[in-house]
Amino acid sequence: MKKEKRIVLMGAPASGKGTWSKIITEKYALEHLSTGDLLRKVREKDTPLARKIGSYMDRGALVPDDIVIGMVDDLLTEGDAADGFVFDGFPRTLPQAEALDVILERHGKSLDLVIDLDVDEQILIDRIVFRRVCSDCGQPYNLKTAAMRPKVEGICDYCNGKLIQRSDDTEETFMKRLKEYHDQADPLLDYYQKQGKRVSFPISELTDETRREMFELIEEKFSL
Repeated sequence: MKKEKRIVLMGAPASGKGTWSKIITEKYALEHLSTGDLLRKVREKDTPLARKIGSYMDRGALVPDDIVIGMVDDLLTEGDAADGFVFDGFPRTLPQAEALDVILERHGKSLDLVIDLDVDEQILIDRIVFRRVCSDCGQPYNLKTAAMRPKVEGICDYCNGKLIQRSDDTEETFMKRLKEYHDQADPLLDYYQKQGKRVSFPISELTDETRREMFELIEEKFSL
């Protein structure tokens, strides 16, 4: 099975990008690249770049494109990511997408596939508004989804910690995040649509059937 696949996974907040990225990378032995994780790792170091990144993250501001693009360039030049990856959280903007194309072209490669996780807006809202997390271990729950409800109301199944709702897990806050996402992502999706790389994947929940459908989509693209 051909390993070298270069995939970008896009989707609104709460669409399940992290979960699907893990499923795809494990199935096809690819590298899972999350710029959020990468930024947090760099921030832990005592370097001028780490302090600069921290200054943005502490304010809740977006880290500038030039910093993120530079980190991605380094990442794609070294290690397993050079042989195939699934990007989760990058690119976020049109300049980042254009820069990624330039980086890959410099290495004689190109992006193969952009999967757009298409989740109904009300499902996204419910995932956020009904989300609860354990105050001790961080285990997530969802009061509206039977498979994700705690066995005992308000208590973590794993450590008996108290379940809480995050202060920003409100519909009002989420709708602002959703608007910000579409403002940035819609031009990006158009860009990839024109390149013939974007595929929409309608999804409401993770099941064995939707896993199979995702694998079929990827394997059709790569003629596996």
